[in-house]
Amino acid sequence: MSDQRPIGIFDSGMGGLTVMRALRARLPKENFLYLGDTARLPYGTKSGDTVTRYAVQAARALIAWDIKMLVVACNTASSVALLTLEVAFENLPVVGVIKPGAEAAVAAAPEGPIAVIATEGTVKGGAYVRAIQALKPRLPVVQQAAPLFVPLAEEGLVKGDIARLAAERYIRPLMATMPRPRALVLGCTHFPALKDVIAEVAGPDVILVDSAETSAAAVAQILKDKNLLNDAGGAMHFFATDAPDRFANVGEIFLGEPINPGDVEVIDL
Repeated sequence: MSDQRPIGIFDSGMGGLTVMRALRARLPKENFLYLGDTARLPYGTKSGDTVTRYAVQAARALIAWDIKMLVVACNTASSVALLTLEVAFENLPVVGVIKPGAEAAVAAAPEGPIAVIATEGTVKGGAYVRAIQALKPRLPVVQQAAPLFVPLAEEGLVKGDIARLAAERYIRPLMATMPRPRALVLGCTHFPALKDVIAEVAGPDVILVDSAETSAAAVAQILKDKNLLNDAGGAMHFFATDAPDRFANVGEIFLGEPINPGDVEVIDL
């Protein structure tokens, strides 16, 4: 049987569209609802309690549309709110991006060291360190908060001097640690938008790890295991808590395809 209910995805802004892009590539017949909390961006500088409250509100808004799965396409929310969401909505499959990202990092550099760039909240919480070392204890992991990357991505400033200066500020100190990291985790779903400039500064010998692909694989497996796959869909609809026109214009950078402004609806959480 085909389950045509949509998959619900939320993020603090537009970065989670990189996860939705990977999901659509792997699951082209699924229907998707995406919620970007653009009015309260960024999540990474806020307390864990605040992010958890926002995450529950976003989840409830999506659940009201009868979603069959919830994807937390935000590393900060995944790091501090995933357990709360799993408990609050126990009958709904909930997938975060931290664990798939950690699995991809260990696969890319099984002997380490692994470097992680993320928001302040994700770095302070140590979610990636715990997830990576749960898979391989004592594997060396170094972290760096990169808060400027989020507003740069949201503004579409992903190339040029400003993006490069920010990348040099955050990446060069990581690459100077010894032994030199062999993999670099893009620990925020906004960061793949700056992938080219990050790769240029990190150097060709460093593997960039984007959790979007492994998260999409995890979602696909759960849908298959629970008989929730759809074979007759492909629709997208978007919610934004502020600036829907801007969401449609800039969101194309993350989604990799045009977003019809008429498909972006303002929602109040």
